[in-house]
Amino acid sequence: MSVETLKKKKQQVADLKIKIEKAKVLVLSDYRTFNVQEITELRKSLYKDQSELRVFKNTILEKALKECGIESFAEHLHGPTAVLFGYGDPVLPLKSLVEFFKDIEKGAVKAGVVEGSVVDNKQLTVIAKLPTREVLLAKVVGSLQAPISGFVRVLQGPINKLVYALSAIKDAKGNN
Repeated sequence: MSVETLKKKKQQVADLKIKIEKAKVLVLSDYRTFNVQEITELRKSLYKDQSELRVFKNTILEKALKECGIESFAEHLHGPTAVLFGYGDPVLPLKSLVEFFKDIEKGAVKAGVVEGSVVDNKQLTVIAKLPTREVLLAKVVGSLQAPISGFVRVLQGPINKLVYALSAIKDAKGNN
């Protein structure tokens, strides 16, 4: 192997290591049966979710993962492997990837790292079914808001009764 090739591979490992450390979700997937149009469509949909899908040689990927302290992926690095890097919400790109595989009935999720935890394909499928962060936050806010609005309605009850009573007195006096 030439010195130039060795430098190039070391640079690829260093670049990949940066992507791995930056990503909130990392998913290894099998893309064997995809055609170019399907890969392009998937990449476009993932780009909207602040994520990207890249293909690396397994040896380079294995070295970068080891340098990042993720050595348990070696068993999943067989055959062609595409890597999903999610930089924003960890659930959204994973959800897009799983739905895309389901829609075209091709591809498979091998394993992943979500927020620093290594997970297998079954766990990734469960995580993909979770609502997005925004939906969960909206549910929490709604849950917090419900008791407060109920309390406000209870407090308004006596005031409303007083207004109705004063209005009835005014009407009674105005008619006489």
